[in-house]
Amino acid sequence: MPNTPDDQQRIDAIRFLAVDAVQKANSGHPGLPLGAAAMAYTLWTRHLKFNAAHSDWFDRDRFVLSAGHGSMLLYALLYLTGYALTLDDLEHFRQLGSKTPGHPELHHTPGVEVTTGPLGQGFGNAVGLAIAEAQLAATYNRAQTIVDHYTYCIASDGDLMEGVSNEASSLAGHLRLGKLIVLYDDNKVSLAAGTDVTFTEDVCARYQALQWHVQEVTGDSGNDVAAIDAAITAAKGDPRPSFIAVRTVLGFGSPKAGTFGAHGEPLGADNVKKTKETLGWPTEPPFYVPDDVLAWWRAAGKRGASREDEWHRTYEQWKNANPVLAAQLQRIRDERLPERLSWPTFDAQNGSVATREAGGTVMNAIASDMPELVGGSADLDPSTKTYLKGCGDFGPDDYAGRNVHYGVREHAMGAITNGLSVHSGIVPFTATFFNFLDYMKPAVRLAAINKSKAIFVFTHDSVFLGEDGPTHQPIEQLASLRSMPNMTTIRPADALETLEAWKFALAHGGPTALVLSRQKVPFLGARDAAVARGAYVLHDPQERPELVLIATGSEVSLALDAAKLLAGRGTPARVVSMPSMELFVQQDEAYRESVLPVALRARVSVEAASTFGWARFVGERGLAIGIDHFGTSAPAAAIAQAFDFTPEAVAQKAAGLLTGALA
Repeated sequence: MPNTPDDQQRIDAIRFLAVDAVQKANSGHPGLPLGAAAMAYTLWTRHLKFNAAHSDWFDRDRFVLSAGHGSMLLYALLYLTGYALTLDDLEHFRQLGSKTPGHPELHHTPGVEVTTGPLGQGFGNAVGLAIAEAQLAATYNRAQTIVDHYTYCIASDGDLMEGVSNEASSLAGHLRLGKLIVLYDDNKVSLAAGTDVTFTEDVCARYQALQWHVQEVTGDSGNDVAAIDAAITAAKGDPRPSFIAVRTVLGFGSPKAGTFGAHGEPLGADNVKKTKETLGWPTEPPFYVPDDVLAWWRAAGKRGASREDEWHRTYEQWKNANPVLAAQLQRIRDERLPERLSWPTFDAQNGSVATREAGGTVMNAIASDMPELVGGSADLDPSTKTYLKGCGDFGPDDYAGRNVHYGVREHAMGAITNGLSVHSGIVPFTATFFNFLDYMKPAVRLAAINKSKAIFVFTHDSVFLGEDGPTHQPIEQLASLRSMPNMTTIRPADALETLEAWKFALAHGGPTALVLSRQKVPFLGARDAAVARGAYVLHDPQERPELVLIATGSEVSLALDAAKLLAGRGTPARVVSMPSMELFVQQDEAYRESVLPVALRARVSVEAASTFGWARFVGERGLAIGIDHFGTSAPAAAIAQAFDFTPEAVAQKAAGLLTGALA
């Protein structure tokens, strides 16, 4: 069915705001907004539940532009519907300090739900948002329904080529996430060429195999509003996640239409003019939107206000009928911890305990106090010890379950967790072996960019996991995480430090990585395990120390044993536990001086990982004991001997530093 002239004008307003912004910036991607504008128009004006005046409405639908390079499509929609975005903001697209960066950024642009750009990540985020909706609906809906919204995602060919989207799609189909609807911008063109040279599989058949509801919209170059509308309506009536492939034309209406030349560069002034002439749009001035068209769009942005008002009335009824549940949800939405948490106690009577075991003990002790704690592992619950006992398994039989079984899908796990973390109402966690951080690193990085509250549990944190060998033994991962802005990495030395690490992670407003041991470690008996300060003096000799041993994790007990040997040989040594470099450097100068005095220049770090980054703490005259090569397959004790991670070897190297015996 042909679009009405009014529909066409409203669609073209999206197109040319995007084209003009890209042209003025001399940078950006005009092709996707030109091709996908009708799809976005149909979704935003006929289906998406939102109120532009209240972008944080709890029960709004969520929209994710996974194809984040087409960001001007989203910015145009936000401006037209009346979010806190001005025409001046569009005119400063991709400029320093503007609200319209090259790719959508959470907390930066009003109305942006997630940070997208690395292809496939937004798709995974959308699955996370849909899981959050299902879990919260099952947990809180009673006679009154207060959680009932859809997650919509526009994805590109590039999104679907990335493995993370297939991992996430596989899990979404298995979980039957019926309120997830993905619109596929099927334009057959990527940045370097047509998809005929890279991507010729039957995508719709793949999604059918992944247990999705699949539809195709093939007519009118992706501009058939009625057909797109009907497909979305049908999707909302199916209990499965829905995949709608809309056959579009990249750069629709432009001289570059259907070619990769329309993908990632401005059209050029002449081509902008020709495109406007082709589609019947005034060629001047740039950023032109007819008054009646803008007025219509602004009214569309306010339509959700009545639905939000109705929701608030329902919410009040629900709140009055369920006061305890309402207080709980309000606390969680306010990002406040419970007034009381049932923290476990650890002492010497516990004996030696692996920090992964201690972490599991902490999680299960507080699980009933924190219903917002939701997450899972990449098929490693028995090893990571992160299963929440008695809290149910999330799935079609129990969407209120809090254990998400991600399967062997680390990358999707990370991306989904980012969706969970930004939804509101959930504090998510993940778990896998530390070495597999690299399978999910792009998602962890986005969590750091988002500054979202997510807890990444990494166990089996060193070569001392033993016989599995170098493919499973992390070496460079600690340095990688520590170098990431906004990420707090904590490697606790014993059960007590693990408890304190969890306390920090739950109170912290951003992402935290907890790096835990496979092997048992002794209880160290610190009176004040000052994990939140990053480092603290665990042991001081009676005499003035001649050197300081700085260690993390399982190597702290090794440093203590080495200090005892040194003391017996007349060399008093201080032992500092440094569970978090990042937290320590944030402390005031006086505290840092109290732990690592400038005058105490004989410093030795001890960590079973890359020594990269330790020079900052040991200085030019110090020594970093670590492992700057890959590991080996052997029992942990044999590895310790082979790699000189024994009290005697550490003591000898430390003594050598003092005597200058080390070359």
